[in-house]
Amino acid sequence: MNKVLGALLVIAALPVLPGEAVDDSDLPQWTVDRIAPLHDRVSRWVSNTSRNIDGFFGTDAHLHTSNRSYIRLTQEMEWEEGQGLSVDPGIRFKLDLPTTRERLRLIIESDPEETQGTLAEQGSQRLRGDSQTAGDTVVGLSRLTDRDWKQHWDTRFSAGIKVRLPLDPYLRWDAKRLWDLGDGPWMLASENRLSWFNSDGYFARTRWDLGRPLDERRHLRLVTNVQWQEDEDTLEFSEMAALDRILGSRSAIRYAAVVVGNSASNPRINDYYLQALYRRNLHREILFADVIPELHFHRDTGHQPRWGLTLRLEMFFMGDVIRR
Repeated sequence: MNKVLGALLVIAALPVLPGEAVDDSDLPQWTVDRIAPLHDRVSRWVSNTSRNIDGFFGTDAHLHTSNRSYIRLTQEMEWEEGQGLSVDPGIRFKLDLPTTRERLRLIIESDPEETQGTLAEQGSQRLRGDSQTAGDTVVGLSRLTDRDWKQHWDTRFSAGIKVRLPLDPYLRWDAKRLWDLGDGPWMLASENRLSWFNSDGYFARTRWDLGRPLDERRHLRLVTNVQWQEDEDTLEFSEMAALDRILGSRSAIRYAAVVVGNSASNPRINDYYLQALYRRNLHREILFADVIPELHFHRDTGHQPRWGLTLRLEMFFMGDVIRR
């Protein structure tokens, strides 16, 4: 599977010849013919697996109820000046059981937020593979709610294990809320997480996202992150100002300026950076590509400028819809 994604990273960079692509795809037909059988097989497996398990624990309505199960495969190539090139695969599997009485969701992921390192290592709301290994995969059950997070706090409790030897149990609690600020266009979102992993201890994070649309294609966001990890034992924070812009029906770009620091009693800045994140729907909401150039000013290098570049490919295998 990693070979397939690696090859698609190269294919995605190739020019599309006239007449070889349709309106919702950048891929030539010969590429579509190769990936469609694989995508169909895996998507059918996701659909059959999720509906069979849902039918066992739930009701007969599992055959007719929308199911949001999916597998997401990622292949990321990351380069930073002075650090070299790294290539990191990832997988996330969400198995939705919507007709069970308690509405459970099984989550298997190789990149849980708690294993992604410090805020400086994570970058700005994007996955980094610095600390991800097979031992970071988690399996667990979470209970879903029907609460509208625009009207009430939407809370969720989950428990499971990180797949490693010895098995690593975890507990997790999430809460989120969205407010309209007066009668104007501004909105404020709050997302919070508290978790405990047997091997790593406690983890806490809060994210506050203040934003407003500027017009039909542009959206302004001001995002504050505060995070604490028991193994790091320091309070970290980041501030991001971002402008999201829709370029077309299948592409968008984000321009962002980010400050990352730590400590509440004696704050210090560890990194400033500028980032542009370009995202393209390469093929019918199945295959996506990200191109992320960055300019960093690390404290460890005397705030001298360092360039970085990330190329990321994501392929989704969805339980409900198979799109060729």
